[in-house]
Amino acid sequence: MPISIDEFESASEEGLGIADGTNADRVLEFLAGRPESAFTRKEVQRATEISPGSIGVVLARLEAKGLVRHKGKYWAIAEDDRLAAYQSMVLGTRAANDRFGPEDMDEWTETAVDPREHR
Repeated sequence: MPISIDEFESASEEGLGIADGTNADRVLEFLAGRPESAFTRKEVQRATEISPGSIGVVLARLEAKGLVRHKGKYWAIAEDDRLAAYQSMVLGTRAANDRFGPEDMDEWTETAVDPREHR
């Protein structure tokens, strides 16, 4: 989907550049939620349910962006200021889910109010 040239010009180059729900997002969410651990490629692949043929490419691209670290056969979240807000969101969501349970999207959809209907 194209963006306006104004959006393009004002976009920060410091952002993560990772879209929600992508394989890269799933890997970052997994690793950011476990900053004190490092995992093998296979462990990351199984935890994120990314195809075995794609996980290596995803990890390599994230490493090239400086978002994950790699030593030997292990991968971990990078120590990068750009990830602070991301980690905070992941850990905050996990804490809320632990306390209140995960959101049920079907239940939420049934009770959600469409703001366009209340103008």
